[in-house]
Amino acid sequence: MSRASSGAAVVGAGMIARVHVRAIRAAGAEVRGVVASSPERGTRTAKEWGLPHGYPDLAAALADDTVGVVHVCTPNALHAAQAEAALRAGKHVVCEKPLATSAADAARLAAVAEETGRVLAVPFVYRYHPLVREIRARAQAGEFGAWQLLHGSYLQDWMLDPGAGSWRTDPGLGGPSRAFADIGSHWCDLVEWVAGVRFEEVSARLATTVEGRAPGTEDTAAVLLRTDEGLLGTLTVSQVSAGRKNRLWFELDGARGSAVFDQEQPETVWLGTEEGARVLARDPDRGSPEQRRLSTLPAGHPQGYADCFRAFVADAYAAMAGEKPEGLPEAEDGARSARLVEAVLDSARSLAWTRIRRDDSA
Repeated sequence: MSRASSGAAVVGAGMIARVHVRAIRAAGAEVRGVVASSPERGTRTAKEWGLPHGYPDLAAALADDTVGVVHVCTPNALHAAQAEAALRAGKHVVCEKPLATSAADAARLAAVAEETGRVLAVPFVYRYHPLVREIRARAQAGEFGAWQLLHGSYLQDWMLDPGAGSWRTDPGLGGPSRAFADIGSHWCDLVEWVAGVRFEEVSARLATTVEGRAPGTEDTAAVLLRTDEGLLGTLTVSQVSAGRKNRLWFELDGARGSAVFDQEQPETVWLGTEEGARVLARDPDRGSPEQRRLSTLPAGHPQGYADCFRAFVADAYAAMAGEKPEGLPEAEDGARSARLVEAVLDSARSLAWTRIRRDDSA
């Protein structure tokens, strides 16, 4: 990005938009303004967040020559159109996942990013836990041997209350899947990336469990996954598990060793062998280069989700400047995730194994 157009505009004024604003500033960029659900809310939010502009609409933000990147943080159904408008206006984009509520729209958006030569980054930010990078490096070095089984869960409890709801519970705004698209997609992206595998088939069952909740999107999902080589994975997804706030947990079992990561306890990982097990702590003075790069605090000083988000945005901006940061999730990762969500929905309807399309035309 040129100096004249290095600023950012944030579209959306909710919780995740605030996270983006903090991460943009931490990356050394300026937030030029915000687009909210109304001009009045945009003005109020800009004042609250200390921003120069509360843009009346997206068009006004795109017309600002000082804006080089647009962060899309709106309800899911708006992502594709807003991100495409920004790309075609010559802006780089950071778009919350899902890129779109259909695989076809996500594929089209990825094609627009390629056509325009702009970066389209997707916040699969759990890739940025330093010890996630450590496990990946050890897997690439062959430490765990051939994979035997990949399994885990992503559990939350924020939808236990029958009265809980937001745009996420409306399929017209959030899309046809809630729990799996919202959090199961994170688990699948993370495990595929860390383990270096590609799931090709799924067998899924979905359920809405809270009495009185309007039908339309699921509270829980149970998914069996399989690679073309026959490696199995299992995933349990829930937004109604009492006491679980944001527990993304996975275990990767190999012929020579296993690794376990828990997102709620990200400062340590469990490593197992036939001889026993040990707990490895994050340490910027030891381990893989990527663990060291992302360990911005000394050992024993906890890092967490906000640090991951800051590192992701910093890497996205580095890519916009022409660099090639390792592990940055971009347009094809978002399109891949949309295809996986669609396969899960198709399998839940057909009650059969369903292949994940390699691209929108396959």
